[in-house]
Amino acid sequence: MIDIYTDGSCSGNPGPGGWGALVIENGVEREMFGCQPHTTNNHMEVMAVIEGLAAIPAGAAVTIHSDSTYVINTMTKNWKRNANQDLWPRLDALVAERKVGWEWVKGHNGHPLNEKADRLAVSAMMSLANGGDAAGKAPAPVAATEGGLTHLDARGNASMVDVGDKPDTVRTATATGVVTMLPETLALILRGKVEKGDVFTVARIAGINAAKHTWELIPLAHQIPLSKVAVDFETDATNGTVSITGSARTTAKTGVEMEALTAVSAAALTIYDMCKAVDRGMRVDGVRLLEKRGGVHGDYTAD
Repeated sequence: MIDIYTDGSCSGNPGPGGWGALVIENGVEREMFGCQPHTTNNHMEVMAVIEGLAAIPAGAAVTIHSDSTYVINTMTKNWKRNANQDLWPRLDALVAERKVGWEWVKGHNGHPLNEKADRLAVSAMMSLANGGDAAGKAPAPVAATEGGLTHLDARGNASMVDVGDKPDTVRTATATGVVTMLPETLALILRGKVEKGDVFTVARIAGINAAKHTWELIPLAHQIPLSKVAVDFETDATNGTVSITGSARTTAKTGVEMEALTAVSAAALTIYDMCKAVDRGMRVDGVRLLEKRGGVHGDYTAD
């Protein structure tokens, strides 16, 4: 038995649109997606089913899972086909050659496979703005292969992800960044001669405090309970660099990457603020995620 999860997306309706199909056979998932420059949401919903069915052999038994009542009811309750006349004959022909079952799923309700199909459709739609092939197929953006643009809804609007159905699990993240300054400035810091006070102590407190308030600084970030935040510094007196490492830990439904990155960023900016009177040419560089652990998407370690 094959399962296909499908979804369509459109910005403007009509407007640029995308479709996504997740084909699951013997536990193996295959992602498909495409886009059109001027279409409708319903057109993309039907297109997703067509492309999904076309990807499996004739005679196969398959269940189509869709959150589109338009598609499901047209195929199971004989809704009138007043629109998308170019697509229905194609769909009928594909269905006639396969054993097709139909199942409606509630959209944007936390169903992981339906959400994945949605993300494929949205990523395909958004790819039109980044060089996608308007004739139909979109290039495979990194976002699509790694789960899509999760902070966009089906219309491409900013949206906070609903993580209510996820389990609470232990999650950790580590980030890094570098502040480069004159060696003489770093020497002042190490000797405790900066007029504003103990630079590293203040920067560490700033980083920890910022991590705790990440949800207030990053608009779509979730408020999560932090069990641990750490900020550490490593200095290179010869090159005048301070390498910052920020780490965060939680037991929650979503990760702490943003908290670790925010801790590093705030610590770096605090170092700049405390030393700018003597060295306005300082640079903050290379703020990035080093690793994350936990969550349904697995672990990540930077190259």
